Amino acid sequence: MRHKKATPNRSFRVADQIQRDVAELIRELKDPRIGLVTINSVEVSPDYAHAKVFFSVLISDAAECEKALNEAAGFLRNGLFKRLQIHTVPTLHFQFDKTTERAADLSALIARANAVRAKE
Repeated sequence: MRHKKATPNRSFRVADQIQRDVAELIRELKDPRIGLVTINSVEVSPDYAHAKVFFSVLISDAAECEKALNEAAGFLRNGLFKRLQIHTVPTLHFQFDKTTERAADLSALIARANAVRAKE
């Protein structure tokens, strides 16, 4: 029996599915430290053993939310076992994604610069 070579798109499909499923599973969590969470992206290791889950959050402390999500990672992983059709469900590692925060800061800087320029 020959083994099929893994397609390069498979890891992207798995990451995309994890992103959708984790977003749904997070809604079931009752931890008050977890605010309105958006899963921005997921990076899966080549062996599918680990997945970095990048998130942003509204109405909550990012550090506390990250801590709570990492504490709930086992529960979320068990939820993924029931949903994913793969042999190895990765261990989840949640990481706050500062991209959205940085974009808002840059927008504020641009708005301030434009306001100063308009007064001149």
